[in-house]
Amino acid sequence: MEEITWSDFEKVALKVGTILEVLDFPEARKPAFKVKVDFGEFGQKWSSAQITKHYSKEELIGKQIIGVINFPNKQIANFISEFLVTGFADQHGDIVLAAVERKVPNGSSLL
Repeated sequence: MEEITWSDFEKVALKVGTILEVLDFPEARKPAFKVKVDFGEFGQKWSSAQITKHYSKEELIGKQIIGVINFPNKQIANFISEFLVTGFADQHGDIVLAAVERKVPNGSSLL
């Protein structure tokens, strides 16, 4: 694994946001949802997330997650993803969201 410097890490905008809306994304190659997240002062952004194995649309609403908000937009099928949803693969390769333990203000940075 390549080492990075602290200044490299500081360039990654890892922010907390609250999921506001979740839609099905049948056009995606792998099962995914479209999620709309409120990042406070950084605005509301959409992303595609392959999290359908562990989460229902209903349980995601109001959940705080961690996203990378300073990557360039990425087109996925007919959809533009505006940030990267973060998570970890379980033993089957299904994604478990990276989330905060307690509620914090939207837009807060991972330190």
